Amino acid sequence: MLRNTFVLYFSAASYGPYQICKGCLNCSKDNGCIGCQPKLFFFLRREGMRQYGECLHSCPSGYYGLRAPDMNKCSRCGIENCDSCFSKEFCTKCKVGFYLHKGRCFEECPEGFAPVEESMECIEGCDVGPWSEWGTCSRDNKICGFKWGLETRVRQIVKKPPKDSMTCPTIAESRICRMAIRHCPGGKRTSIRKDKKNKKKKKRLRERAQKEHSAVLASERFSL
Repeated sequence: MLRNTFVLYFSAASYGPYQICKGCLNCSKDNGCIGCQPKLFFFLRREGMRQYGECLHSCPSGYYGLRAPDMNKCSRCGIENCDSCFSKEFCTKCKVGFYLHKGRCFEECPEGFAPVEESMECIEGCDVGPWSEWGTCSRDNKICGFKWGLETRVRQIVKKPPKDSMTCPTIAESRICRMAIRHCPGGKRTSIRKDKKNKKKKKRLRERAQKEHSAVLASERFSL
């Protein structure tokens, strides 16, 4: 005798490119799976204006499996740019081009953390202290006799990175400065240079600043 209500099974039926009734406990021809077999996750797939249910062993990208007494479901990750997540607010893998850090996804790692390209994660990086005050403006170890000189400031590495391949932020900076004392006491007065020559001097000073920066950086790393 036929029952008044019945369930339609479409083991080989398909809806577009998907088998709509695979793993279903019950299935609707128009809406796909309505209930899933134990251990499977119910996922509501959308295609344009239509939607239908599927029963999956694992949830697709951007979703996580939420188990419940009545039916296991695929719930959307609540983290932006997350590819897979453990829960709504904790990502375990980010989309391509983003780094994972404490369950979140970042285009660049937060300050104090370094990126690991192999795993696309952020780990504790190099920690540096505050900048010192700018040093005395000098040139050729003299604090007079020139119009322009260089002044430098430094900061210390207080925590080395976990890997030698990871770089630290710059720990030395130099900049052009105007000498406080143009003419040294008892020395010969320097002639006034033309603007063109002054520009050349500034260029040489900038190059020297870069070299001094590199030298200080190398010495600080060598001493660690």
